Amino acid sequence: MPHWTTQSVFYHIYPLGFCGAPSTNDFTSAPTPRLEKVHTWLDHIQSLGANAFYLGPLFESSSHGYDTADYYRVDRRLGSNETLARLSADMHQRGMRMVLDGVFNHTGRNFWAFQDVLAHGEKSAYCDWFANLHFGQRSPYNDPFTYEAWNGHYRLVRLNLNNPSVKEHLFGAVEMWMREFNIDGLRLDTADCLDFGFMAELAAFCRRIRPDFWLMGEVIHGDYRRWANPHTLDSVTNYEVYKSLYSSLVERNYFEIAYALNRQFGPDGIYRDLPLYNFADNHDVNRVASNLANPAYLAPLYGLLFTIPGIPSIYYGSEWGLQGKKTNYSDQALRPVIDLDEISRHAPQPGLPALIARLASIRRRSPALLQGSYQQLWVDHQQFAFLRQAGSEQIITAVNSAETPATLHLNLPQAPAGGRLADLLNPGEVFQVNNGKVAIELPPSSVRILQAILRT
Repeated sequence: MPHWTTQSVFYHIYPLGFCGAPSTNDFTSAPTPRLEKVHTWLDHIQSLGANAFYLGPLFESSSHGYDTADYYRVDRRLGSNETLARLSADMHQRGMRMVLDGVFNHTGRNFWAFQDVLAHGEKSAYCDWFANLHFGQRSPYNDPFTYEAWNGHYRLVRLNLNNPSVKEHLFGAVEMWMREFNIDGLRLDTADCLDFGFMAELAAFCRRIRPDFWLMGEVIHGDYRRWANPHTLDSVTNYEVYKSLYSSLVERNYFEIAYALNRQFGPDGIYRDLPLYNFADNHDVNRVASNLANPAYLAPLYGLLFTIPGIPSIYYGSEWGLQGKKTNYSDQALRPVIDLDEISRHAPQPGLPALIARLASIRRRSPALLQGSYQQLWVDHQQFAFLRQAGSEQIITAVNSAETPATLHLNLPQAPAGGRLADLLNPGEVFQVNNGKVAIELPPSSVRILQAILRT
């Protein structure tokens, strides 16, 4: 039976920004249930065709959420454990899935075990909880010891994931999240830094509790099969396709994404059996609308996102073409508070949500788009077409990013004799197949999703 993620469209929210939480945690204020705001967005999110949530960091932290202070308590700036439990119940009642961030590579300096080391020095029982913690030298914070930090950021203290007590503490938190919040999966932050043995143990632990529990890892570079395989994770972030989606448009070079997709999913593709997590933007990178010189490019871009192999994800606000760029000092522009009524009335691209909803609907009803094979049919600088096939269903996606119309002359040797191609995005528009050949007319900056049908 296919895994539930096969039919999923994710909606990604960064809660601290989305809910307008204070930038720092005072660790004394009473919980404020800002997370309840998500309830008011559920109708909109479902209207897009999304049926799964990826919620960014939710647990008690010092600032941005990836500097955890307590894995067992929802961040007081967002509410309480009960706040999250009610949200999960609402989502699941609607038939939606929920995936949370698992930040296990490092903690913040306010993490209770690190605070114990600060208070008791070498007498602390938790010295071995942190990677390469050594006394006798001073850290950049003038601690009487040094320790390993994530990527040189000493606010983020790397955990020693080989320590059985650390694993017991983290696995206990995951089990609590599964039982108390009924979560369906985890996105593992900085999975490309995590110990492979730790990930294998975590996977076995989670699947003993729930066989369909989903584990997806944040991986920037490398062979995705090292992380996504039967022993560790189910999926990883497809950064290769993320970059190709926008740069193929910016550079007027569809050869880039064509190469990536063929390498990954073509007849000899190395990831043909991996359902990778596809996205146009997220909380760490520029909004895709800010990367594109022409907002009309959003149509072919999202057309590809929803029809290539893998699991599509929408980052909150980007369904309206919202812009935002990161700086050398801040990611705040990528993680804004958004008012639903305001953005609905003054959306930069007001027609984009309807297009995304139609794309999601087409994907949901198509076995070929959900699990079919991938075969490239055409590639040029600003035009691209490919075939997805599952059983007797054949779906062709064709995109044109040029400012002028284009006609693609495709060879379809597997097309049924006398068949036609019906445009699922534009009902009533049909292209005749003659002797395995078809001419597809594409308006400027457009996408067509064509279903092969027999002559009737």
